[in-house]
Amino acid sequence: MKVYTDKDADLSVLKGKTCAVLGFGSQGHAHALNLKESGVKVIIGLYPGSKSRKVAAEKGFEVFDTGEAVKKADVIFVAIPDTKQPTAFEKDIRPNLAKGKTLVFSHGFSIHFKTLVPPADVDVIMVAPKGPGHIVRRQYTEGKGVPTLIAIYQNPSKKAKKVALAWAKGIGGTRGGVIETTFKEETETDLFGEQTVLCGGASALVQAGFEVLTEAGYAPEMAYFECLHELKLIVDLMNEAGIAGMRFSISETAKWGDVSVGPKIIDASVKKRMKAALKDIQTGKFAKDWVSEYKGGYKKYNALLKAGEKHPIEKTGAKLRSLMPWIQKKNLKGAQAAY
Repeated sequence: MKVYTDKDADLSVLKGKTCAVLGFGSQGHAHALNLKESGVKVIIGLYPGSKSRKVAAEKGFEVFDTGEAVKKADVIFVAIPDTKQPTAFEKDIRPNLAKGKTLVFSHGFSIHFKTLVPPADVDVIMVAPKGPGHIVRRQYTEGKGVPTLIAIYQNPSKKAKKVALAWAKGIGGTRGGVIETTFKEETETDLFGEQTVLCGGASALVQAGFEVLTEAGYAPEMAYFECLHELKLIVDLMNEAGIAGMRFSISETAKWGDVSVGPKIIDASVKKRMKAALKDIQTGKFAKDWVSEYKGGYKKYNALLKAGEKHPIEKTGAKLRSLMPWIQKKNLKGAQAAY
């Protein structure tokens, strides 16, 4: 698999073009600022009541209503939440598209599952950094970059890949390395990872471990340290050197528990359910259910989030984190990705 770097991308491809970033949340603000500092002309598109309008203007951007930004731009980055993209597309984006323009996405959900269908005469590409926006921004300011995926869905101009690589270079992606994939592969693997390992799997495993220890009579503080706090130490080791590298850095007792007990916990039955989750993603069932949840007002979604906030591990964690001055304290209540 080829890894594209700075020498493979030409920023001049974007010279003389206007790039619009629709949305100024996690990815939107990072792409906009990085591109601007790379010498690209960037404008911001937001809906009239967006709280991000003031923030974007303070960062030195011209801010327009979404439709007007699309009309003015040659390359349009749709940095709007997946569930909100179809409405924004029909109302503001599609009516202002013209032959030769390019649509950019950082996730393939809407295109792959066809919750929106772009006209055939525009290029459709993906530039997806493998990290949250604040990391994309920070790495860029430090002269580094986050590894990035690109994909081409429509290419009537025959220049889509050059634009994708140029955009990736503008945000710092070619410093970290760029790999080409497809909208299908990125979407399905991303959703699978989120659901079964990174978010859903990890959260459920941590909560279950905490419950087993506290139900057995152990102090919640001890359960928190062993099932949540120290998880970061292990993940950091895995991130730096892989699973084998992590095992090199832990005790023999921990290694033996890892290789002998771990597979009994995450066993064939878990893998079977993972395959079922992947099937739901591949068939579009998950996407259909998620869109339906959004249209229904997020009732189940909000109820499950609230239930999670009330789990005993959250109260224990808040108390213990207050004793750890090296951990940056965050109050995320009510936080939403800006659009």
